[in-house]
Amino acid sequence: MPSWAPHVRRGHPITLGLIIFFAIIELAISAWLTSRYNAHHNYLSVTERDRTRFLLFTSIWTIVLSSLYSVLFFHSATGSFLTSVGSHGIYMFLTWVFWLAGAAAITDTLGGGLNCGRDSITYCGQLNSLEAFAWVEFVLTTFALVVILLRGVTATRRGDGMTGGLIA
Repeated sequence: MPSWAPHVRRGHPITLGLIIFFAIIELAISAWLTSRYNAHHNYLSVTERDRTRFLLFTSIWTIVLSSLYSVLFFHSATGSFLTSVGSHGIYMFLTWVFWLAGAAAITDTLGGGLNCGRDSITYCGQLNSLEAFAWVEFVLTTFALVVILLRGVTATRRGDGMTGGLIA
């Protein structure tokens, strides 16, 4: 077993666990805001409503697929395309793009953040939290994607290609 394999065995579940944890927080905030917007139609603009819904989708995507990859990692660390570096890379790249798009979009809508003491905007604190946790998810997925890319380069140089197991 390579010297870095124990770090991957420990780091993979920790990283995906953090991604899932913060996605659950983002899910709660975006679902609550979406339900308020649907019930009261008191959003600032249609773009705010739609971008909140996109972050809701991104949260669900992240929770479901990160949970699946966590289970697959523990069940079968090698030997399956779903547990390969390539599969992880594709999933994490898509997830990274979703979080970048969602975080940037809500930041643009809010003008970089709201001053709740000065601005009298409905759900001001929740919107700021939505933006903040979207950026947290972006940072976490960036970290995971970089590690997966480095792992892919190592597997390719070793001759395993991108279908090699994440910790093989």
